[in-house]
Amino acid sequence: MSVALLVLRVVVGALFAGHGSQKLFGWFRGHGLKGTAGFFENVGLRPALPLAFLAGVSELAGGLLLGFGLFAPVAAVLLAGVMATAIAAVHWKNGVWAQDGGFEFPLVMAAVAFAVAAIGPGSVSLDNAFGIDWAGLKWAIGAVAVGAAGGLATLALGRLPRRAQRHEPTAHAA
Repeated sequence: MSVALLVLRVVVGALFAGHGSQKLFGWFRGHGLKGTAGFFENVGLRPALPLAFLAGVSELAGGLLLGFGLFAPVAAVLLAGVMATAIAAVHWKNGVWAQDGGFEFPLVMAAVAFAVAAIGPGSVSLDNAFGIDWAGLKWAIGAVAVGAAGGLATLALGRLPRRAQRHEPTAHAA
């Protein structure tokens, strides 16, 4: 089972780290920080540049933590937050299936982070090497709940200034 967990962690962790590197550095045909910020602005995530940086760092750090099997619930918090934001901001309106731009892929990725936090990263992991035992259903539920709440709060707060501007009076009565 540990080899299976290792393969799952390394593959999914590397994919997350790759997505983070696309956002931050433009690696792997990504758009880099400014391009990602432009996309974030278009989907209503503001302030776009700091949120693009936060998303990139969360994916890169969360992916590395997941891949190395270190602090699995921390990885789950970071990755669930980014995936919840992606689902709510971009994919939800398109339905489930990935070929339609739906939320299938980010949901599967978040589910892997949840599962690893719940069952633990296995014996072939840094958590095991350092004697860290932060795993279990409560850890996983807590991590994903905190991550999803943070991601959705970020989305809601990022869209507030836009709404507030629409409701400002244009002239003052004297």
